[in-house]
Amino acid sequence: MPGTLYLVATPIGNLGDITSRALEILKKVAFVACEDTRHSRILLEHFGLAPETVSLPAFAEGQRAGRLLDRMEAGEDCALITDAGSPGISDPGEKLVTEALERGIPVVPVPGPAALIAALSASGLPTGRFHFLGFLPRKGPERRTMLEEVALLSATLVLYESPRRLGETLADLLEAWGDRRACVARELTKMHEEFVRGPLSALASRYGAEEPRGEVVVLVEGRTGERRWSEEELRRALEEGLERGEKLKALSTELARRAGWSGQDVYRLGLSLKR
Repeated sequence: MPGTLYLVATPIGNLGDITSRALEILKKVAFVACEDTRHSRILLEHFGLAPETVSLPAFAEGQRAGRLLDRMEAGEDCALITDAGSPGISDPGEKLVTEALERGIPVVPVPGPAALIAALSASGLPTGRFHFLGFLPRKGPERRTMLEEVALLSATLVLYESPRRLGETLADLLEAWGDRRACVARELTKMHEEFVRGPLSALASRYGAEEPRGEVVVLVEGRTGERRWSEEELRRALEEGLERGEKLKALSTELARRAGWSGQDVYRLGLSLKR
């Protein structure tokens, strides 16, 4: 019989959030696959655990998964842990799980902390439906395409971002989705946990001028407008605004919020009218 692959969620900051079941699994498995063995060793030693650890970083998951799966096929149990949160959720694990299932190896989740769920629950935004974007593409057409794809969703939109790119990303979200309610959740469960809530315009202005520290989750309200405007309605509104002397970029952002269009599409239509 093959062994079992356990996907063990670990704390995202506060070590007290680990579950008793997670500790039981980490004690009994033959080896633990870690996103970063140095980081995971701090957690394991804190709880008096000394299992065999094997490195499985995201950049090498595809190359190293085979050796781990061979051991599981031979009957050894493995626990996969990442630096924080649930394996496979914007962390290593997806490829390992896929190949384990293809080989007939049982995969068992051991749930626990997840930054996106913690942030969503306390954000003050609607929680009934949400759409998780993970990390956005850095820039270019792929980034614009993803933002346009979800612009009309009424579900709350959740994404992860590096603190170094937070200001730039908030500005992109404002341009693409209009000035919606939003929340920046930082350093969740840690000493300096912080939730900053407000319109995207205010958050983009704040984090365009300062770079926060720590892990960041960005949450944005889904589209709440009424019927999506037709192109003719949008064209008329653009023409009227431009005739009043309004700046196209600001006008596009405002009309995108009201019309249910993406900011980029409104801006492109405005450019065509100016030409």
